[in-house]
Amino acid sequence: MAKFVIAGRADCPYYAKTELVADYLQKNLPDFRIHKITQRPEVWEDWLKDVCEKNKWSHKNSPIIWRELLDRGGKGLLLGGYNEFLEHAQLYYDVTSSMTTELMMVIAQENLEAHIEKEQEEEALKTCINPLQVWITSASAPACYNLIPILTSGEVFGMHTEISITLFDNKQAEEYLKSLVVETQDLASPVLRSVSICTKVEEAFRQAHVIVVLDDSTDKEVFTLEDCLRSRVPLCRLYGYLIEKNAHESVRVIVGGRTFVNLKTVLLMRYAPRIAHNIIAVALGVEGEAKAVLARKLKTAPSYIKDVIIWGNISGNNYVDLRKTRVYRYESAIWGPLHYSRPVLNLIFDSEWVKREFVAILKNLTTTGRQFGGILAAHSIATTLKYWYHGSPPGEIISLGILSEGQFGIPKGIVFSMPVKFENGTWVVLTDLKDIEISEQIMTRMTSDLIQEKLVALGDKIHFQPYQSETELRKKDKRISLLITDDSQEEQVSDGHKDLVPDEEKNLVMSAAADFPNQIPQTTFEKPQS
Repeated sequence: MAKFVIAGRADCPYYAKTELVADYLQKNLPDFRIHKITQRPEVWEDWLKDVCEKNKWSHKNSPIIWRELLDRGGKGLLLGGYNEFLEHAQLYYDVTSSMTTELMMVIAQENLEAHIEKEQEEEALKTCINPLQVWITSASAPACYNLIPILTSGEVFGMHTEISITLFDNKQAEEYLKSLVVETQDLASPVLRSVSICTKVEEAFRQAHVIVVLDDSTDKEVFTLEDCLRSRVPLCRLYGYLIEKNAHESVRVIVGGRTFVNLKTVLLMRYAPRIAHNIIAVALGVEGEAKAVLARKLKTAPSYIKDVIIWGNISGNNYVDLRKTRVYRYESAIWGPLHYSRPVLNLIFDSEWVKREFVAILKNLTTTGRQFGGILAAHSIATTLKYWYHGSPPGEIISLGILSEGQFGIPKGIVFSMPVKFENGTWVVLTDLKDIEISEQIMTRMTSDLIQEKLVALGDKIHFQPYQSETELRKKDKRISLLITDDSQEEQVSDGHKDLVPDEEKNLVMSAAADFPNQIPQTTFEKPQS
């Protein structure tokens, strides 16, 4: 069986004449097969050079014809150009061509138009099967390194959804991002179409379908909480503008990190109002930490504990609600099937541990930011995205930071973590849950800090003042009055007896104070934390 490959410039008249003869032979000879390749005139020379170098041929004109000893892709035997093919056809098959030059030119023009149309059809087809464009900001952060393997595993968007990942960061991180691209390509993931980097601000979020906002690194040194809050505004304003301008109209934005998660989310909503309904904050990191602490107390696995509710500020003043929390497969005198569960509060008999030690552990983790390490942050973001696209487990309560619309008595206009469920590509707030009312004092404490964060960041308030209840204020006033009373009494005693103390004893007292400075009470000022 004769198998020939005919390649040439799309506008070449000699390719047109060769093609006509080859079509005639293929139509009339059962064992004659051809494969055609056309290239645009501007890329023809580079393409021909690559083919010749690959096969160690020498050919410079259009067309080029070679015979393949196997099906396409096998070893090729160069036949030559236009003249050599016509000689071969006349010698072996007694076929020649009498096409006029004018007709050759007409067909060549038609070939070029057909080639351009075919390219346009292929591009249109690619747009129909475009991969999901995933952008990750601050891609040099540790969370990004741990997030990429999860995204490329197919567990988040599904094994039938291809993704293209773009790593976005500043110019200083470019070398690190290049190494990260190579390492990501080495995964050879079947769902990863491409991975690239972007360091140009004006090109950020181009046609993005998913944007993951990680902790941003600020070059400006800040000394106060107020400066730290205000420093978040310029970047969120820039991101909001770029998302509105460049991202896909159905883009989904998910905000993670260890600092000011609620604030960054509400600022993005402010500066990208068109897609504000598709911006959420990840709260599963705090939820996972609470499950782990409970599991260590109950000597069980954290995955067996469900329905922990996180209220309020994800990276600040929040409330961990255990009233709906249940534990499955717990080893005790009472056993049941896999779906059998028991309330956690019924299994922890030490109520003081729940009120004091449990709260203290989580507060310490929130203050230090340890609960948002690279692995946990990446897993929390990936799990939230998975639920967003495919729905959360039926009957399970998920904590999510979203814009309040007045649910549960929460003031409108702030991003607040609350119980939800994911279904049909969106979330539903679980307002029908019973017995989850929050006391006015706890609610006021959480909402006051979030409102102040927003006002200070936008410049509507100068100083951030941590919320203090009336009880705390009375205790504070009482401590101040006691300190004043003690100081006045000490001064009176000192004045009345200073002459009765010998010089030797005075020197002894001063020496003891110098040797043990840590035993002397000192006034400390704590910086307010969000």
